[in-house]
Amino acid sequence: MTLPTALIAADIPTDGIALGRLQGAWGVKGWSKLQPFSSDADVLLSAKTWYLLAPVGQYAKTFTGFVGAVRVAVAQCKTHAGGLVVQFDGINDRDDVHSLKGAEVWVNRSEFAPLTSDDEFYWVDLIGCEVVNRQGEVLGQVQEMLSTGPQAVLCVTTSPTDDPKLQRLIPFVGQYVDGVSLVDKRITVDWLPDYD
Repeated sequence: MTLPTALIAADIPTDGIALGRLQGAWGVKGWSKLQPFSSDADVLLSAKTWYLLAPVGQYAKTFTGFVGAVRVAVAQCKTHAGGLVVQFDGINDRDDVHSLKGAEVWVNRSEFAPLTSDDEFYWVDLIGCEVVNRQGEVLGQVQEMLSTGPQAVLCVTTSPTDDPKLQRLIPFVGQYVDGVSLVDKRITVDWLPDYD
């Protein structure tokens, strides 16, 4: 398959952040479904340049889009049925879009809107933070963030391979979170190891 000329070979930027994965064609006019890695995906709706990284693992087996990484211009991106759909400039063919299924979507950190207060955080910045309680006990690392409607929840595990049943789910609210230091990649919480 010949690459669409809209895909330009490029390196992932040093300040790039992985925000989602293309899920295949949507409709017949060159749109693609996209599954964001978190519900905090507003930057995907506004960024006009995305970087796509060829997948590894399960998605690599059927991937035919390109090798390495490419840059692509976004014509439109909008919410649809719990995810996003995107149309790229210069890609109007369903088969070309489907060949990109599995590619990771990266965006420059500089595309993120500035935060307006010291107690606001992008979820992507919280992933990987060590979680420590008031007693100094390490509870694990944030593996992901969940949105439960009115609040976000830290999903904390001692290892990325932990059984999801062993996760600690800590509400990301002032009642339980004492402080966040992005410099130290540490979140201090009022939470004991035996809380379920």
